[in-house]
Amino acid sequence: MTGGNGRGVGGDRSADSVESVLERRDHAASVVSAILSERDAAAFVHVGTDRDPGIRYTCPAPAAGRTAVAYLRAEKEWVVQSADDEVRGDPAERLASSLADRGLEGTILTPPRVPHDAALYLEHAGFELASTDALERARATKTVGERDGIAAAQRAASAGIRRAASILADATVVDGRLEIPESDRSDPEPLTPARLRIAIDEAIVEAGAFPAGTTAVNPDSSDGTDAEPLRPGEPIVLEAAPRGPTGYYGGLVRTLVVDSDGGRERRVHVAVTQSFRSARSMLTAGTESVTAVEADLEAEVRSFGFAEGDAIETDVAGVGLEPRERPVEGGDDVGPGTVVRIDVAGQVGADTRIRIADVLAVTGEGERPDWLAAPSQSLEPAALLE
Repeated sequence: MTGGNGRGVGGDRSADSVESVLERRDHAASVVSAILSERDAAAFVHVGTDRDPGIRYTCPAPAAGRTAVAYLRAEKEWVVQSADDEVRGDPAERLASSLADRGLEGTILTPPRVPHDAALYLEHAGFELASTDALERARATKTVGERDGIAAAQRAASAGIRRAASILADATVVDGRLEIPESDRSDPEPLTPARLRIAIDEAIVEAGAFPAGTTAVNPDSSDGTDAEPLRPGEPIVLEAAPRGPTGYYGGLVRTLVVDSDGGRERRVHVAVTQSFRSARSMLTAGTESVTAVEADLEAEVRSFGFAEGDAIETDVAGVGLEPRERPVEGGDDVGPGTVVRIDVAGQVGADTRIRIADVLAVTGEGERPDWLAAPSQSLEPAALLE
């Protein structure tokens, strides 16, 4: 692989192992190469900044600024041009010239979102452009290294949720609200959503990941009372989707109740947790579409006696360099190699619900998929600490 800045692809790769980089690059090449052959195209080109997931996927740890990357069908080679003070000209313009100087001709495939000026550089160099989702297809199936990166983020999410569970387990009930006993204070500290969110974020950072602004406590609360004390007997939804050290995201949601008196919340909880078992069994049997998995989750919850009027929400989507990525559309396949976040919520009251989300890695056909770093799904805070 070549690059215009003399540093090769990736620049500083301290956060990503060489083995993981090579594995991901080879996987992307195999998918892109097959699509180039199918469409009789000469090369694939993508242009974006170091924040672009497609650039980060094909060029691990790219240099700051703009990067242009190409995969050449005949040469089976990646070519990269990055922003560099020592090399003049826009990376996309330099890449277009480089491809033309190599004698490349014909059609070049690009993502639909390729910048307009980059497309003009390629057209001025004599190439015809056509759009492709080759990169998204490649990213939909995770390599072992990517799965490890997601698992690391998920472990950090689990550490954050467990920290919140520990605080809830120790909380006391005073005048109908939850409070944190303080040995050096005469008055306990009220336990608020804001206090729990900060605790989750601190634990995520301690675990080596970044909260990435995704942590939430009771994210669907209609009154937005972030500073109001939490109350016993009411479901508390905790959500975290941190970004791990290699740039991959996790996704975890738990609902906890302090001093639960059972009733409808227990019934909803049993139905929701059972739906996760059903989906895992479904994906053990073979590949299914996102729509089919979501329908199975809802059907399983409703099988516990919930009517059509009872609000049940299901969501199945891939997770990786973005918190939500392919497979994400209804017809996308959830099959071997995919890693998806399964999210199910059932209504308890007008403003409360039981919601759980976990990340599932689908392995080989006929093999049971793996839940990545999944703490207990219990409503009891103490259960998550065992």
